[in-house]
Amino acid sequence: QVQLVESGGGLVQPGGSLRLSCASSGIIFRITPIAWYRQAPGKQRELVATITGGGSADYTGSVRGRFTISRDNARNTAYLQMNSLKPEDTAVYYCNAPPYHTWGQGTQVTVSS
Repeated sequence: QVQLVESGGGLVQPGGSLRLSCASSGIIFRITPIAWYRQAPGKQRELVATITGGGSADYTGSVRGRFTISRDNARNTAYLQMNSLKPEDTAVYYCNAPPYHTWGQGTQVTVSS
């Protein structure tokens, strides 16, 4: 069974950092592209970052320079390192494996003083 499980969210003050994890099972992880999305209340789900099986990454402009997507193929896990967090980053963050049409359950990130 294909599964993606996000973790690492929480409450953090502006300027703080969080590292999100996306643990996968049931997929051929090393060749699978992974995407991180987020959805804030009242807004559409937004693509945040992508990484190919070969490790090439891309980011939406609002997070470029602050967030880093990575993967550890030995652990079948992808990550999203989020630095210099802003209140506008508050959202539920989801990972996705497009070839498998699979979404995780999401993890809440709240940036607030």
